[in-house]
Amino acid sequence: MINVNKIFLKISYAMAICVYLSSCSSNNTLAPVVNIQSKASLKTSLKNVIQSSQYIVRSGETLYSIAWRANSDVRNIAQLNKLVKPYRIYPGQKLVLSSSVPAKASASIPHTKKWTKNPTIKQTKEQKNTIASTKKQVYGKNRAGEKTNKKVVFKTAKFSQKIRHWQWPVKGRIIETFSTKVQGNKGLNISGRRGTKIKAAADGKVVYAGSALRGYGKLIIIKHNDDYLSAYAHNDKILVKEQQLIKSGEIVAKMGDSDAEKVMLHFEIRFRGKSVNPLKYLPK
Repeated sequence: MINVNKIFLKISYAMAICVYLSSCSSNNTLAPVVNIQSKASLKTSLKNVIQSSQYIVRSGETLYSIAWRANSDVRNIAQLNKLVKPYRIYPGQKLVLSSSVPAKASASIPHTKKWTKNPTIKQTKEQKNTIASTKKQVYGKNRAGEKTNKKVVFKTAKFSQKIRHWQWPVKGRIIETFSTKVQGNKGLNISGRRGTKIKAAADGKVVYAGSALRGYGKLIIIKHNDDYLSAYAHNDKILVKEQQLIKSGEIVAKMGDSDAEKVMLHFEIRFRGKSVNPLKYLPK
């Protein structure tokens, strides 16, 4: 004989389970996975990149560091602004970064407070040259006779357009590789210990050494020839100066975590202003 009470209890139990599962699925939808580190890196990268067609030079910047942030070849920006080597720029100077904006003849001449006192007076070429010469003396940190000024004497040295040998800037584990995505990693992230010696990947000249580029920390940019640049970011200590000539393998910095979440070296190679995969150049 069929036990009606048992059947009823089983049906009730099954219905209760269904109601419970339905409630769980409706109130507990899966949350999207968010990579906090990637989100922070994206935010920093957006702040660092220059996307405007014009730019006002800030203290501590060089034309190379500005071209780096604008993802542009320094020669293009120099041509747009009628600048000649060694591409001297000054705080407060307005630069044209895009050909869509016509460059004015005065773009390469620094603005000074003296000009604003009597703007109705037309300046002669001789006056402009005098002001530019005075500005250079005021802005330049080095003076004749200082040790660091001796390095500048070699700034006219010519580089071979062919890089004979690239070398690894440091030995360590690669924790992030190059990416072609718009907001992807533009170089290699190599882990290591604080104070590890960072070496130049090839012969060249230091065209930037400082911490004005947000997201890179203490950064060094080396010009190897008219086409190739390399960068060494997040250093703990910079051991070279701008305009200094260096040899491949020469120690340029010590590894750190400046503007980074961990101790590492961020290393980039750029060809005519565009990021390229360093693994295609470094020895295997």
